[in-house]
Amino acid sequence: MADIKDQPGTGRHAVPIATILVSQPQPTSDVSPYFSIAEKYGIKVDFREFIDVQPVSYKDFRKEKVNIAEHTAIIFTSRNAVDHFFRICQEAKIEMPAEMKYFCISEQTANYLQKYIVLRKRKLFVGQRTAADMFDVIRKHKGETFLYPCSDIRKDDIPEFMRENKFKFSEAVIYRTVAADLSDLTDVKYDCIAFFSPSGISSLFINFPDFVQNNTRIAAFGPTTAKAVLDAGLLLDIEAPHPNAPSMTGAIEEYIRLHQRNGAAKTAGK
Repeated sequence: MADIKDQPGTGRHAVPIATILVSQPQPTSDVSPYFSIAEKYGIKVDFREFIDVQPVSYKDFRKEKVNIAEHTAIIFTSRNAVDHFFRICQEAKIEMPAEMKYFCISEQTANYLQKYIVLRKRKLFVGQRTAADMFDVIRKHKGETFLYPCSDIRKDDIPEFMRENKFKFSEAVIYRTVAADLSDLTDVKYDCIAFFSPSGISSLFINFPDFVQNNTRIAAFGPTTAKAVLDAGLLLDIEAPHPNAPSMTGAIEEYIRLHQRNGAAKTAGK
């Protein structure tokens, strides 16, 4: 976290946050917590995805020797996984049987699944937000044969859980995560940059190898992202989720209130 010697509103934390770079695509809807923060505190918020998702071809997928039809349950941890799984199914001319069960990491991922199939509640199982939340649900389905479609860069938590608990389980790499080309950004001199994966941190230094943090506040979502920030030698100022702020926007706003006492809004009003 931030330097404990710095008291709220002092040192680098006293520098008002007037600009934020969110390392994700811009929301498609005008209703977003980021826009609310921008309006409330007079902050400029930019969006720029730091990673690119590239499909694994059906030809390369076949080399993994994973037979989708041999599985009775599928684990989805993201919308990218959903999109690329059904792309592979379409290319392989595979239709999902009505009895297939789906285990989704969150309600958001489960809702997105409706883009491809008609959901039947008795075949859909949803966690709260993390893989650990989903494990309690998976434990009740020991007899299933699970398939985990994923990226070439993924956490170890799900495979380790499945192996430790002796589930019938396969994983298949169906897309790859690479650093995006950020050459269109002249620099990354923002007061705050929000990251959501270790890949985002890697992309920062691939594109800007001479990046120096100075007074830029770094925000990280999730423990693996937070670790990547610290491993890169950066100061971690804003961490989410936590009990008082389950979302990134909530954590950023909490930081502004704690350290700046609405300083950003005052600065914008001058």
